[in-house]
Amino acid sequence: MTSLTVSGRVAQVLSSYVSDVFGVMGNGNAYFLDAAEQLGLRFSPVRHEGAAIAAADAYYRASGRLAAGTTTYGPGYTNALTALAEAVQAQIPVLLVTGDAPTSGARQQDVDQAAIAAGLGAATFTVTRDAAGAITRQAVEYALTRRTAVVLAIPYDLGALEAADEELPEPSAPQVTHDGGTDLGQVARLLAGARRPLVLAGRGAHLAGAGPELRELADRLGALTAGTALALNLLNGEGYLGVAGGFGTDTAAGLMGEADVVLVAGASLSPFTLRFGHLLGPDATVIQIDTALQPTNPRVDLFVSADVKTAAGGLLQLLDVGASGDSWRAEARRRLAEGPAHHPGSDVTGDGRLDPRALATALDAVLPERRTVVQDGGHFIGWAPMYWNIPRPQDLVMVGTAFQSIGLGLASAVGAARALEDGRTLVLASGDGGFLMGLADLESLIGTARSAIVVIYNDAAYGAEIHQYGSQGLTEKPMLIPEVDFSGVARALGAESAVIRSLSDLAALQDWIDAGAKGTFVADCRITSSVRAPWLTEWMASKATQAVVAG
Repeated sequence: MTSLTVSGRVAQVLSSYVSDVFGVMGNGNAYFLDAAEQLGLRFSPVRHEGAAIAAADAYYRASGRLAAGTTTYGPGYTNALTALAEAVQAQIPVLLVTGDAPTSGARQQDVDQAAIAAGLGAATFTVTRDAAGAITRQAVEYALTRRTAVVLAIPYDLGALEAADEELPEPSAPQVTHDGGTDLGQVARLLAGARRPLVLAGRGAHLAGAGPELRELADRLGALTAGTALALNLLNGEGYLGVAGGFGTDTAAGLMGEADVVLVAGASLSPFTLRFGHLLGPDATVIQIDTALQPTNPRVDLFVSADVKTAAGGLLQLLDVGASGDSWRAEARRRLAEGPAHHPGSDVTGDGRLDPRALATALDAVLPERRTVVQDGGHFIGWAPMYWNIPRPQDLVMVGTAFQSIGLGLASAVGAARALEDGRTLVLASGDGGFLMGLADLESLIGTARSAIVVIYNDAAYGAEIHQYGSQGLTEKPMLIPEVDFSGVARALGAESAVIRSLSDLAALQDWIDAGAKGTFVADCRITSSVRAPWLTEWMASKATQAVVAG
């Protein structure tokens, strides 16, 4: 091998797996970034280290391709921890390449970075001079096979030293090892005997590429289908009910509650998906197929540890009978047509600000049809999956929901914008509180995106807290945010922008789209805080019930 530094060897091995790196340069990663640049890796600078991993995370969610984030040691590393925790909890493979204490021992300014990562559930791989390449490859393959975030640490005194020669084999793709075995026979018998079957897909089914097999399986059974928010429209077609959980309609939820056999494919069955225990009927048989080693929810009656695509293909071989649930689909079509859809919102609110539901409906008609939507966390989070057309699962990137954080939206938009290669427009939905947390990376987005629209649900408050705690009579003073002119900030940084106080003000956005939708447009939408999202109402009711039971 050609003589390389330790940092160069790390970058060389990474270049077999990644094309994009996001981060901020500092003492601990300067040599790595220099080597990455020489190897042709594309570096997208962000303005806060907290954005490095969030951008790499969103890049993966939007494209299915691995990316890396990078920071310096110490404060650069600790700044990235919230996004690192999100990636771990969301099971997103991503690498944080960071500096670390020198091999001679920790300095006064060093912290135990490996211990901090372990506390978040992330493994740390620390490179050595003798095996920098092998350890880098081990870290990458760990991230990919376990679907998790990994820290790859370069000790400060090794980064610029010459690395030892290593003979490394070509990387191999992760192999699927679980096929479900004989458990699939029992699953097939249960599905064949169902009168009202339901197939519920999650992000695991999308990542496995199992959509075609699951749709064919549902058609063969005459089953209704649904998806979690992260598998939106994966099973779209005849019998599709939409999103399971608080983002779905009550009519669809009622139909799901009548299913007698539910096949859950690659979904963890979170409390939000299950409407806090109220989605599925008490007598329904719940089958879960997932790459986890055990059921992820007590509601599961039969669990199969398997790759979803492989298992669905096996079920198709076992189920050669025609659909027996055509009447079930016909009834669903009738009830969905007759039942209420999402509330359209109001033209007038008590405080004169926009109803977020009416705004979301109007935005859906204005936004480019080819769109990838990124969402920050916050009270507004349901409006896009409820009211916007989002064609594919990878077109809804929700970074922050697993860890229930806000403030990662702008960083995520940078990663997703970099991942888009097919002319789609990136659309970021954010609240004003989360937007202010990540404001530094508005500049990063403007510098990265070919076409991006930022929708800020600006209610001059932390909306979720207003509804949860203001409604209990707690003082709202800490929950309020002085109204920020995000439009003015955006223009100062080089974006087009407008304040949206009425639906007619969306004409400015429409004009920008009609002119080619080039660059970044920020829509500062002044919404009311008086409208509570249905998912939050469900969550609050669940908490109240738990409190009564505990009392």
